[in-house]
Amino acid sequence: MPIAKNTPWGEPGVLPDDGVVVHSDAEARSVIEQARAEGRPYPALGLLGGDLCRTLGGDGDEVRLRSADAVRFPVDLGEATLDGDVHVFVAHLVARTRAWGHVVAAMNAQFVGPWVIGRRAHPNDGLLDVYQADLSLTDRFKVRARLGHGEYLPHPRISERRAAAVQIQLERPRPVYLDGAPCGAARTIALRVEPDALTVVV
Repeated sequence: MPIAKNTPWGEPGVLPDDGVVVHSDAEARSVIEQARAEGRPYPALGLLGGDLCRTLGGDGDEVRLRSADAVRFPVDLGEATLDGDVHVFVAHLVARTRAWGHVVAAMNAQFVGPWVIGRRAHPNDGLLDVYQADLSLTDRFKVRARLGHGEYLPHPRISERRAAAVQIQLERPRPVYLDGAPCGAARTIALRVEPDALTVVV
């Protein structure tokens, strides 16, 4: 069940013996997509890097994952249908032009690299934080200067919504990145959340 407002989240718990250690969001996504393709339950993930790990306060210490300091979290999984092809993501989807003038970002974590794009994104609230931007060159410089602190909103050319499912129709196909890895281009993007789908340990 997704977390309720002002309730504790996470509990002490080590990575189980059959858990999988991953070093990036893209690696986590690959493990989950393989399990999904084979019809297996998703394994618990020990996070050593990536934007989801950073959102959860992970420090990249593999020894910690099986120590008394380990913390276990239930986490939502994002699902993206890109022009009919179904994929998953653990941290974020970004569809954008090369120069970041036109951007769609669906956030299950707070960060995309050094940038705080999902200011209010929570990995276990049953929602995706979805942003759409259409920025001039001047706007891009102004927004980029504020992304390190997540203070780029309100902005008249950026929309924000939080939802369990969203469908987006773009004017033309745009390159899509799932958890930082390229995933072709798409014009129609359907997003939804699979609540409590994953168990992760940091």
